[in-house]
Amino acid sequence: MAKELQGLRDKIDSVDKQMLDLLEQRLKLVEEVGEVKSEHGLPIYAPDREAAMLASRRQEAEKRGVPAQLIEDILRRVMRESYASEKDSGFKCLKPDLGDVVIIGGNGQLGGLFKKMFELSGYKVSVVGSKNWHESDSLFATAGLVVVTVPINKTESVIAKLGNLPKDCILCDFTSIKAKPLQAMMDVHAGPVVGLHPMFGPDVPSLAKQVIVHCEGRGAESYQWLLNQFAIWGASLCPMDAEQHDNGMTLIQALRHFTSFAYGLHLSKENPNIDTLLKLSSPIYRLEIAMVGRLFAQDPDLYGDIILSSEQNVEMIKRFHARFGEALALLDNHDKTAFVEQFNAVSGWFGDYSQQFMSESQNLLKQANDSIQRS
Repeated sequence: MAKELQGLRDKIDSVDKQMLDLLEQRLKLVEEVGEVKSEHGLPIYAPDREAAMLASRRQEAEKRGVPAQLIEDILRRVMRESYASEKDSGFKCLKPDLGDVVIIGGNGQLGGLFKKMFELSGYKVSVVGSKNWHESDSLFATAGLVVVTVPINKTESVIAKLGNLPKDCILCDFTSIKAKPLQAMMDVHAGPVVGLHPMFGPDVPSLAKQVIVHCEGRGAESYQWLLNQFAIWGASLCPMDAEQHDNGMTLIQALRHFTSFAYGLHLSKENPNIDTLLKLSSPIYRLEIAMVGRLFAQDPDLYGDIILSSEQNVEMIKRFHARFGEALALLDNHDKTAFVEQFNAVSGWFGDYSQQFMSESQNLLKQANDSIQRS
């Protein structure tokens, strides 16, 4: 039996090596595709092409008796690597006569990411920070685009110093709140203004499929090329009113981060053994505890600034606290009937999204389970 099993394993190893050869060939072809896209100014992410390719491969897999989801999982992982390698070919510069790109806070992680992206597109980039602010006037004098990417609590005070920009210079910010910074930019600068919020962190391997929200300020025709440049980098652009954006961020960022903070605080006070929790964890709980733990691996000042950036955030968190208390009252009363009624009411509010989220989460949980190494 051992000899027979080893023979089969040797054949599997041989097939795996063939797969490696094919992956190597595919990545080399992707490099060539990247060069063509760079030359012609095509975005690295083409959603229609990706959808059509995946649908075709799923059909081919089913004909061969191979699970369609298997080939899709493999190809999506390969494509993620492909998008990361395509950017190494650089990108077409859509505004070669722009002047300098000046990033205020470009030494930070997010500023550094965009500095790299602009440089890959052939723009001349300068960085302004607290250590070289004395040079800012000379740097701003030749600027065609000024990007403000500093901590939330410093954004408006930094913007207030930008009254000497060239009239045709585009002024934008990357702050996770939009209404107040956008108004501050409009007040200080008479030229083109746009509020931007990259909905991702600085550790993304590429901008493919990453969302950038843009809130119109002034002179959209003058900064449209910038949005097009983001699209070439692979980003998905989301136009939105600044107030609508901030209302959404109250739930998506402030409330979410605070509940993770509160859960992490609770865990630390209960002081369980984390290794034991992980051994007992289903994939979904492992994901949940990972997302909570992830928060505490990052900058507490950043998350404090996000949560405390507006009174609207605080009021939302207070309403959540009150509703948590209402839900807790069901347990105090041992009222399962009321619990089920409330559960069904919330299910009705989610509507068809419940099944959509069920399907999406099942795929995520499969991937999470695959990554776990059990002893």
